[in-house]
Formats: sequence, C-alpha cells, structure tokens
Amino acid sequence: MPMPEYDGTGIEYYVIPSFQFTSHVTHPVRIAYRSLNSSSPRTVLIPTCYGGRINTTLTFTSPNQSLSSYRVIVVAMLGNGESSSPSNDPNFPTGLDYRDQINAQYSLLTEHLGIRELEAVIGFSMGGQQTYYWGCMHPNFMKYLVPTCGSAKTSLHNYAFLEGPKAALTNSVDYEDGAYRAKGRKPTRGLRAFGRTYCAWALSATWFRERKFETMGFHDVEDFIKTRWEDSFESWDAEDLLILARMWQAGDVGKTSEHGDYLKALESIKAKVLVMPSRTDTYFPPEDSETEVKHLKDAELAVIETVWGHMAGGGANDEDTKWMDGKIADLLGVLNADLGKLSLSH
Repeated sequence: MPMPEYDGTGIEYYVIPSFQFTSHVTHPVRIAYRSLNSSSPRTVLIPTCYGGRINTTLTFTSPNQSLSSYRVIVVAMLGNGESSSPSNDPNFPTGLDYRDQINAQYSLLTEHLGIRELEAVIGFSMGGQQTYYWGCMHPNFMKYLVPTCGSAKTSLHNYAFLEGPKAALTNSVDYEDGAYRAKGRKPTRGLRAFGRTYCAWALSATWFRERKFETMGFHDVEDFIKTRWEDSFESWDAEDLLILARMWQAGDVGKTSEHGDYLKALESIKAKVLVMPSRTDTYFPPEDSETEVKHLKDAELAVIETVWGHMAGGGANDEDTKWMDGKIADLLGVLNADLGKLSLSH
C-alpha cells in the first residue's frame, strides 16, 4: 500500500517581507495556504498539524460536511515544508514559537486576504493547540474554537514522548550531527527510525489488539509500521520535523499573557469552545481537556469514544469523523438536510 504522492493542488503563497519572530529575529517568510469556497461570506481557518500538509487537512470540507458552505482557509505552519521552513530557507531561524504561527496567520488573513473576523478556528493536534493560541491572542476575532485532540499546554508526558522520536533521528549515523545537508546526504535511517518510534503512540493498545490496520489495507503490523510510518516520515526533512517537535514541546498559552499561567490565559478566551479529545489519546488525554474546560467561559467537552487513539481526531476513521462533523455542524448551526441526517450518537 504505497503512500500517496505530494499534492500541491490549489496552494497559494503570501510573502511577509519583514516578519518578526518572538525570538526578536526579523526575517522574510512565505506562508502557504489554500482557500476553498472563496465567495462565501463566512470564513473558517484550519491550521495544519504535525506531519500534516495543506491537502491532507481538508477534513469536514467535503460536500454535505459541516464546512462545505464556508470559506475555508487551510494554512501551513511555518516549518512544515510548504510555508517557510529549514528545508526551503537555509537562513530560517533555529527556533519557532506558536505565537509566530498565529502572528503569520493573522497577517495572511487581515493584510493579504482582507478578512476581519472568523466564524471559527478548527484544528487537530498541533492545529488544536493553535486554536487555543488564537483564542488567547485575538479573543475578539472569532465566534468559535474547535480544538480536536489538542491542548492549551503540552504535558510533561507528551514532552517525554517526543524525546523518543527526536533521539532516534538525531542519533542516527546519517543525521551527521545536523550536518547532513552540508555533506549532501539525507538521513534516511534516522527519518525511518523517527517514524518507527512514533508509531505506537498514535493509536491505542486496543486498536492494535483488534488489528485495525487490516481495515486500512495493511497486511500485518510490520507492513503498517513500514508503509504508514517509516515511508511517510522519510518524505520529510529532518530539521522541519525537529523544529516543529520542539515548538510542540514548548506549547503553553500562558506565554501569551504577562502572568504566564495557562489556566488564567484560558479565562481570557471569549469564543465558544468545542473541545473534542479522544478517549484513547496518549498525547492529549481527555483528563487534560477536562481541566481546560473548567477555565473556559463558554465551552463544551465532547469526548470521542474511540479506539483510534490520537488519530481519531485527524479523520483516520469514518465513524469518528462523522460524529465530529455532526458536533461541528451543531455548534455552527449549519442548516442542511443532509447534515441533519448525521447521528450525534456514537
């Protein structure tokens, strides 16, 4: 089961000639994005996730899904290889902060696309973390936030998980202590080790026990690990993966405020928030979401009851995607006869 080729359909670019990073470095950046249904008066923003590209981040936008009548802007994170990143800019800064992502996206929306308000920001995983940052940094800019399988602050357990794949990559012989480009090499062994180390965390023990990989067309667990994870991450640039992983580890919306307390920062969010964690997510467990919801002014906690772990929130399983789509439709008040057929029971 070969991995699909990169899809650049519909991607556009916006250049910010003099972008100031939170590290106080000023450097030009290029933001990659795709706009769907441009004539619609209501706009939804969807940032990419870790390992996500623009055209793999179109969940909920198909005909008869909750966002099909909205103008949807899908934007690639800085560092993902589509927007400015270490892989396409040799002078790209060595560090990234979630605030950099939101500042760049805000510039794209307001200065380039002329958008003055959003109906919603919806994101999965690192995209979910960006939704929380959006709510804290621009509380009057959107009506709704939908973080799916994400958190307002990266937990210590999540931090420790990421150390494993990072170490597998940076300790590989072909990573060359970061000098692989200068030596004309690609750290293939390191990238494949990254994917193999990452794999088990993305899905639940029950998922593996029930051999769900067979429903995806894989012959056995080794075929799944090799094709879905090793082959997929081999297509990435090592420094792109590492700079985003470090940003993920440092995620904390408390940094958007003077007091530095992420729970107090959540209290500043004015949008209505639909928080959708997966019951079996090992990155962002629902217990973290329960804590966050207690500090949000207007929020609903809707746990995805699934064995698909973290991947449930990214559209990996049709049943979970249908359920999430129904919750989003309900939140947005989407009036559509076909959407009305969606069952909100799981």
